[in-house]
Amino acid sequence: MKKSPVNGKTLLIDTPTLPPSWALLERELIRVQTLACQEFFNRYFDERGYLLCLPRWGGNDGPDDAIENLTGWPILHMLGAADTILHMYKKAWEGHLRQYTEAKTVEVPIARDGMYYKEFPVMFDWFHNAEGLTVFNLQGLSDPDDPNFQRRVKRYAGFYMNEDSQADNYDPEHKIIRSMFNGSRGPLLRKAMALDWAGDPIEVGGRFAPKHGERNFDEMLAHFKDYTDIVGDHPLNLAATSLATNAYMLTGASKYREWLLEYVDAWVERTDTNGGIIPSNVGLDGTIGGECQGKWYGGCYGWAFTVVVPQTGKLADRNAVHRGIAGFGNALLVTGDQSYVNVWRNMLDKINSNRKTIDDQVMYPHMHGDQGWYSYKPSPYSHGALDVYYWSMRRDDLKYLPIDGWLSFLEGQNPNYPIDALQRDFGAVRQRIEGMHNDSTTLDTRLSDDPMPFNPATVRTLVELMLGGIQPRHGEPLHCRVRYFDPDNRRAGIPEDVAALVEKMTDDEVTLTLVNINPIKSRTVVVQGGAYAEHQILEVTTDSQISSVNSSHFNVRLAPGSGSRIVAKMKRYANQPTFVFPWNRD
Repeated sequence: MKKSPVNGKTLLIDTPTLPPSWALLERELIRVQTLACQEFFNRYFDERGYLLCLPRWGGNDGPDDAIENLTGWPILHMLGAADTILHMYKKAWEGHLRQYTEAKTVEVPIARDGMYYKEFPVMFDWFHNAEGLTVFNLQGLSDPDDPNFQRRVKRYAGFYMNEDSQADNYDPEHKIIRSMFNGSRGPLLRKAMALDWAGDPIEVGGRFAPKHGERNFDEMLAHFKDYTDIVGDHPLNLAATSLATNAYMLTGASKYREWLLEYVDAWVERTDTNGGIIPSNVGLDGTIGGECQGKWYGGCYGWAFTVVVPQTGKLADRNAVHRGIAGFGNALLVTGDQSYVNVWRNMLDKINSNRKTIDDQVMYPHMHGDQGWYSYKPSPYSHGALDVYYWSMRRDDLKYLPIDGWLSFLEGQNPNYPIDALQRDFGAVRQRIEGMHNDSTTLDTRLSDDPMPFNPATVRTLVELMLGGIQPRHGEPLHCRVRYFDPDNRRAGIPEDVAALVEKMTDDEVTLTLVNINPIKSRTVVVQGGAYAEHQILEVTTDSQISSVNSSHFNVRLAPGSGSRIVAKMKRYANQPTFVFPWNRD
């Protein structure tokens, strides 16, 4: 095969191709979800962008849930959905900022002057803060030049870099975020009360249906009665590094990258000191377990955090340490250093090495307390295992993952997965809209998380198939192998009539098929390596022709009714990530 340079970094594909079923389903699913999202928005949001609910503070139904109702919408737009999606979620973001700045608690001390201050939670945990940023943190994929977005990205990151005198969240000497409760008014440096978590008293029975199943406010308080040990650092706070990551991708300013790595590196060191297991409490003096009598596994949402469910009296494990993996992914994104992945891989191995045989079955621990490892289950501890494999692309990292669904498709074992998964998503949209139509709640009987089950943006399958990526969670950046831009309309997203399918991935190669289902008009699409141009594309092969690229992106001109398989050689994490669109980087 002869190598030749790409003329203007553009490939011409003119091989006649009948539209594959997956391509037609993909395009229609994007269209249908867009229409369904419009109906959802009109039902639950007013003309100001306020959510039609009773605004409350707390871990049950707080401000984070109000905007979390639109999870997936930024991804849907960057995939190629109509601009109405962008306009709606931006309107809801602005509206919920005003709504929860105006909303004030009466009995909960920390939010009496407003649940938001400086357009950010006054002080709460990153289990919930991160969920509330799931929409905003992904806006840069479609609309990085919005002035409000840019101002907020820098302000939010500054809350954790001591750039705001009212938000002394970070201790640079000990390299800790000083409390699990933190935000625009700084850290909460006392034990939390159940009221801090549950919010002001409300009428429950006959009016509201809290998602935890509480039947009255006393049970809401009882749900949080053990959520007291919040002082000191916790792996949940690693999610705050997504703010610095966003600011770095927006501005390129080194201070954001330096802070991110300083904080993550401190957690790497603590994990190593603790025998390879990330501790769930770090004291104000920087010592492991320092606020929990020296117990590395202590603290709210920690390794030993097993509580009683008030409605049933049963025990429930609520270890949320695994959400800290976000910080290691952010460090990888800005450095390309696989040692950050090693930390989590080694921890998975350490935990699962404590397996034992119980009644002739191998069981694996998921919790650790005074009695040692406990909560043994038949499945290995695998939180973060998909991330580890995806980031490393090492075959041995598949050992804690079931090879089914998307992974089996990538392994060449499940060729029907794209059609089956896309068809399931059509069913999910139908069920969610039907649920919305049957929803009998009113403005004064609706909690902020009540609409969430009816959100019709089901983007996981589209992210897998179109981008070769994993759906972002809890305010994390998008990790994907490729993404698309529409150069004719100067916007993010795959152009009208174009469909894409990522079929195979290795460490240095991705195979995808691009199809133009329009038999009359040509289409041009920009293919970029990674969500933030972090992957360098070295060369592409299509129709037995090898073309040199050596760029973070290339253009494809698709003739009417044409399509082809493209194999792209790439060097992953070779470039510094950026929000800048391809035509502004040339």
